[in-house]
Amino acid sequence: MTENDKSTPSPGRRKFLGTTAAAVAVAGFSVVSGVRLVSLAEAKPADQPVSNKKRWGMLVDTSKCSSGCDACVTACNTENGLYTTDHPKTDAQWIRKIDLRNKATGWTVSLPMLCQHCANPPCVDVCPTGASFKRPDGIVLVDKHICIGCRYCMMACPYKARSFIHEALDQQVEYAPRGKGTVESCTFCVQRVDEVGKRRDPACVEACNAEGHKAMYFGDLKDANSEISQQLKKYQSKEIRADLNLDTGVRYRGI
Repeated sequence: MTENDKSTPSPGRRKFLGTTAAAVAVAGFSVVSGVRLVSLAEAKPADQPVSNKKRWGMLVDTSKCSSGCDACVTACNTENGLYTTDHPKTDAQWIRKIDLRNKATGWTVSLPMLCQHCANPPCVDVCPTGASFKRPDGIVLVDKHICIGCRYCMMACPYKARSFIHEALDQQVEYAPRGKGTVESCTFCVQRVDEVGKRRDPACVEACNAEGHKAMYFGDLKDANSEISQQLKKYQSKEIRADLNLDTGVRYRGI
């Protein structure tokens, strides 16, 4: 399992960033006053560095996922400040519900689609500045300080899991800063994962459990004793677009 951690731009990428800084300013990219786009690579305290001893992942049991339920989507929007008073609607989709249908048989299945947190993420490979990166623990993120809004990562993602912020935003949550002219996507609610003393599940998983569906599992894929590892060992699961060999951190059962 390769790490492909690109949290630090190469000299070539740093040069590219320097030559594009002026263009970014002219394009009108901005952030909300008073909000610092903190690099999520530094979300954990200095005395608890992110380690490759863990790999965070998610399992979705589609047999328990109802097409009429969007609790996971609502929870994500609320947790990460995607809906605000001034902007009740947004084009951003960190997680969305989709229905798949077999044209031959008519069989349908509903499932949540989000960043798959690939071990070999194509979004990271095409990013010219290193803004898209993968932490050693497998969580794929975007550093808003470095993102220039080129959207190459959006084109490279086979899951259409990234969104672009077209307008200035306000009323943001401090732990999930957003900025006009940057790309964003699911972070596995990294602020919860990195919470000192009591790691919590992502908001989507918590909401799914609260609804009684229990269709989503989250945990350490490298821990053989974790619930998600036990589920993956006991029942068959699949990657979406397994043919791409991305080694996704999100797996699905029943597709």
